[in-house]
Amino acid sequence: MGLFDKGIQKTKQSFFERISRAVVGKSKVDDETLDAIEEALVASDMGVDTTLKIVDNLQDRVERDKYLSFDELVEILRDEISKLMDLENAPDGVVQPFDFSHKPYVIMVVGVNGVGKTTTIGKLASMLKAQGKKVIIGAADTFRAAAVDQLEIWAQRAGVDIVRQSMGSDPASVAFDTVKAAVAREADVVLIDTAGRLHNRIDLMNELTKIRNVMRKVVPDAPHDVLLVLDASTGQNAYQQAKEFARATDVTSLALTKLDGTAKGGVVIGIVDQMKIPVKFIGIGEGIDDLKIFDRKEFVASLFSKEDLK
Repeated sequence: MGLFDKGIQKTKQSFFERISRAVVGKSKVDDETLDAIEEALVASDMGVDTTLKIVDNLQDRVERDKYLSFDELVEILRDEISKLMDLENAPDGVVQPFDFSHKPYVIMVVGVNGVGKTTTIGKLASMLKAQGKKVIIGAADTFRAAAVDQLEIWAQRAGVDIVRQSMGSDPASVAFDTVKAAVAREADVVLIDTAGRLHNRIDLMNELTKIRNVMRKVVPDAPHDVLLVLDASTGQNAYQQAKEFARATDVTSLALTKLDGTAKGGVVIGIVDQMKIPVKFIGIGEGIDDLKIFDRKEFVASLFSKEDLK
């Protein structure tokens, strides 16, 4: 079983059930089959624009080749989706998630409440610690005591330092102290948590700019990565969040959580295609090791794995 087979099982089953029903007993790919494929892609929450792009390319191949077997059809779908997701011409399918040429390498993590942001930070800290990196977490979500307490538990589990202040403190002050401590302690990576915010709250969105500016007083080019955490199970709502956050701040990468609990995993493809922002991490479970570095080729291969074609 591949890395993502378990994590995208519900999406995979839903997708292939629909396509299999469309092609059973057919000797060629006709308009009815294409309509059913379009329906399957939309149902997986790939998004209308991305779906139409894939179906149009598929239709061109059908018209040119006249006949396609089911296996050929699947291979074309796999290739089309893989190309859509290859934003950085990464032949091995992996966008390198960290740039350790910066020290400290500062990652600001953003997203609305409930998407798994704090958990993602804890898992990232554990991943980095396992690579031998010295990590410091900044608990800049000072609005919710539960968020800071949860982050402290994750820091303990990962075996990394955490900088926190009292509830209601200025989040930018926490970020400043964290980056300053990282420089003093020669840390490799800084993970800055930010308050979960509704993407339509302009005042809270503006706070992200303040945090960025304050960190730059210590590390002039910080943050080096603005990681937006999205809940894949919310489907197109996750896409809307991505659009709003991209308007408010310079989002540079994505982490998709809760992929194992949804049949809407196609949203990963739609967001990458429409937003042109790479997915760096993907959450496929609750365990501390269930945050994985995203591998485009392996993701697509799992989506179209052979056991589901029988």
